[in-house]
Order: sequence, then structure tokens, then C-alpha cells
Amino acid sequence: MDFLLLVYAFLIFYPLFVLWRGIDRKRDRECYILDYECYKPTDDRKLDTEFSGKVIMRSKQLGLNEYKFLLKAIVSSGIGEQTYGPRIMFKGQEENPTLQDSVSEVEEFFHDSIEKLLARSGISPREIDVLVVNVSMLSSVPSLAARIINHYKLREDVKVFNLSGMGCSASLISVDIVQNVFKSCKNVYALVVTSESLSPNWYSGNDRSMILANCLFRSGGCAILLTNKRALKHRAMFKLKCLVRTHHGARDESYDCCLQREDEQGRLGFHLGKSLPKAATRALVDNLREITPKILPVRELLRFMVVSFIRKYWSHRSTKGVVSPKPVINFKTGVDHFCIHTGGKAVIDGIGVNLDLTEYDLEPARMTLHRFGNTSASSLWYVLGYMEAKKRLKRGDRVLMMSFGAGFKCNSCLWEVVRDLDADNVWKDCIDSYPPKSLANPFMEKFGWINNEDPSTFVMR
Repeated sequence: MDFLLLVYAFLIFYPLFVLWRGIDRKRDRECYILDYECYKPTDDRKLDTEFSGKVIMRSKQLGLNEYKFLLKAIVSSGIGEQTYGPRIMFKGQEENPTLQDSVSEVEEFFHDSIEKLLARSGISPREIDVLVVNVSMLSSVPSLAARIINHYKLREDVKVFNLSGMGCSASLISVDIVQNVFKSCKNVYALVVTSESLSPNWYSGNDRSMILANCLFRSGGCAILLTNKRALKHRAMFKLKCLVRTHHGARDESYDCCLQREDEQGRLGFHLGKSLPKAATRALVDNLREITPKILPVRELLRFMVVSFIRKYWSHRSTKGVVSPKPVINFKTGVDHFCIHTGGKAVIDGIGVNLDLTEYDLEPARMTLHRFGNTSASSLWYVLGYMEAKKRLKRGDRVLMMSFGAGFKCNSCLWEVVRDLDADNVWKDCIDSYPPKSLANPFMEKFGWINNEDPSTFVMR
């Protein structure tokens, strides 16, 4: 009899034990952001209108038509006068960079942001279990990750990932790597370092598809501290709900639209092709198709399906050929804030149209583009910082991050705000002046005379 009781007890409690163990293991796989630190370069690296014009005009390869093209591009870019450039530009040596120039640019960011992040969080460098570094256009030996390990004396068993060539979407790729490590390791601290090195990547030729990058990209970076420690979830800022990566590298048109190459004269630069908007839209649509069911409530998905069916049904039945407006998914039913990559004004506008967003939703991305420019993979975190500085992020809010990158890639993820956020960050000195009354920059006022020049008599002033 006692034996039968033991058998029955085993049959009852063992499945419960397995269920509890599975739930407990899943809880240990959660991915939290404890803190993050965006980099703010020193004021002597600010690229105001007058200095930016001087940098462009000292290029010996540009003619009047190229100047007109660049003037039109930067006037409509959405970039203001407070952005930052690498020190090599202020030395007038952007066309002759050295390896030390490139490394010094990223090390200045490393030492500033990582030290501030670790000091504020109270985490020792020796406690870091995972390090992920992404800088797309600089690959040094030893790696940039090794330089961080050496400087901060990280442990010998630290798990290290050094990413290059991933473009503006690299920071979410880094988060995805951390999330996957968390699935197999408990009680882990991870440090993600995301930036770009502009020093070795100034284009000195006259190919329009390549000189455009000189106007769009700016210096910046971010260090992010993540963990899956259940005991620290009350200290966390954000909890990762889901992350989706879309890669269209198999499509030649997508692969070729955004790449580093040499022009006909052998000058190295970053090519932005005319097919870029089309490639970005295609990647965005495919990415949204996968992430939408993961982040929106069932009622919104059902509503969209019903409206789509009715529209399709009546379009077939209609004898007059009248087609009703295309149904639109309301992303605001599952998302409170939209953290969009500051790839340019056209990128922000395009996402706004595709997701049916308001100017309030797009404000963080527009203001970040104006204040800091396109800082490549770190741009998303400046946008997030703007929301935090404006005290928009409240406990339980859901933030959708979206980024694009060479390859061509579109990556997105959803964060849940764990606690009300209003801490000081990189925006603290200027947040009260944003949004400004106008985002117009003074390039046309200072350099508009270029449009009135006669090509046959043009002489640089």
C-alpha cells in the first residue's frame, strides 16, 4: 500500500516539478538593461555650419555641381549645428588618417562612457561575464574588444564578441547575442559597447553616392549594461520582450545598395545607392510581418484580418471597380513609444508613413538627428535617452526599437519599461530647449550663394 502511495505521489508531483523547473529556468533567461551611457564628445569637436562648410570646401576633388548637391542634401538632412566630428577633421587631416587617429577616436569614447556606466551602477569590471563590441568600419589587431579587456583588466574567462561590418543595425545584433548567451548562463552581467570610427572613413572623391556619407554621419557611442540576474530585476530599466532580425543579403539589389567600396579613381568611401529606399522598405515590411504577431494584442490582429477580408471581398463584388482604402495596423495598440534609427530625415518620414505615426511619436528621432546626427549603431540609444529625459517612459510602457544596416538588414525589438525613468543623461544640458521652434539649419543662409554661381567663372571663395 505504501509503495502504491509513493507511486501515485510520484506521478502527481513529478510533472508539477518539471513544470516548475521549466518556468524557473525561463525566468533566469530574461534579459534586463540595468543602465546605459551615451557618449557626449567635448565641445571642441562640435561641427557648426561654418566649420562644416570649410571642411567640405577644402576638398580639391569637388566642383560646383558637387557643392550644389551637398548643399541641397545637408539643408534637407535634419541635422543641426550641435553634432560632433572626429578630431582629425579639426586638424585638417581627414584625407590622410593614421591608425592611431582611428583607434584614439573609439578609445576616447570607451574610456569615458564605460567608466561612467560602471561607476554609476557599482559594478566592477571583474564582474563582467560577457563583452560585445560593435564598430563597423574599423578592424584593428588586437581587436577593439581586446583593448577594452586590457584597459579594464576583465577576467580571463570573459565571453567576447567583436563585431565589424554590421552597419547601423549592429547594436540590436549585439543585444541578440547577449540574449542567446543568457539562455545558457545564469546570473550573468553583459556589457555591450556600440560605436563607429569616422576617422578612417572620410571620402575625398567626387562620386555623389559616396560624398553623401560625409554629411550624414557623426561621432557618438553608447555602453549598455545588461543582466539576467533575477535578484536585480527591481533595479532594471528595461526588460526585453522580443527581438527580430531580418537579413536580405541574398538579394543583390539589397546587398549592393549600402557598401564600402572604391570609386573609379581608387578612393575608398561608403556608397549609398539609389535603391536604398526600396531595399529599406522591403526589409522593414518583412521585419514587421514577423514581429507584429509578437507585440500586438490578438484583438488588433483579428480586426486587421476582418477588415482586410471585407475589403478584398467587396473589391471582387464591386461592379464599379471602387476599392476601399487599404487597412492599416494600429501599432499603438501594443506599443507606447517608437525608438527609430536616425538614418536621415527620409528614413524617419518613411517609417512614420508605414506605421501611421504622429509627429509626437517621431519627435524623439527627429530631435536626436538634429542634436547628435546619425551616430550609426548607437543612434537608437540617444533616441531612447531623449524619451527618458522628457520623462515619457513610465512603468509598464512598451518601446519598439527599429534599425537598419548594411547587408541589407532591418532589426527590431520590444522593451518593457520596468520602472518610471527620469534620470539625468546625455540630454540633460539641452533637453529644455527641445523641440526647437524650427529644425532649419543655417547652411542655405551661409552657403546659398553657391546656387547662383556660374560654372564657367566659379572660383571658391
